Amino acid sequence: MTLDDYNGFCASLPAANHVVQWGGAHVWKVGTKVFAIGGWDQGQQLFVTFKCSDIAYDVLKEQPGLRPAPYLASRGMKWIQRRTSQSMDDGALKDYLRESHRLVALKLTKQARKELGLAS
Repeated sequence: MTLDDYNGFCASLPAANHVVQWGGAHVWKVGTKVFAIGGWDQGQQLFVTFKCSDIAYDVLKEQPGLRPAPYLASRGMKWIQRRTSQSMDDGALKDYLRESHRLVALKLTKQARKELGLAS
């Protein structure tokens, strides 16, 4: 997945907004909450970080090319970082990004979801 592919897909999700922060990371939010982070390994390869369910986290963290997300996972959050497509192709990554968006949106208040045009 290229950076353009990543940004294009995240932009297609409802009420998603983009900022570049944290040293050039492409951060996608729904409302004010982060659901995806795209960054680089020493400027070479795009790494994509996303929130996932507890069960998905337990399975994915053991797969080649994936790892618990630095910083986030060490604080008990269920976030995975895809470093290579070895265990997760781009189609599966898009499914996980879509699910991350949904999980994060559910944590918004009902009022915030309503203001963003998201289903309750």
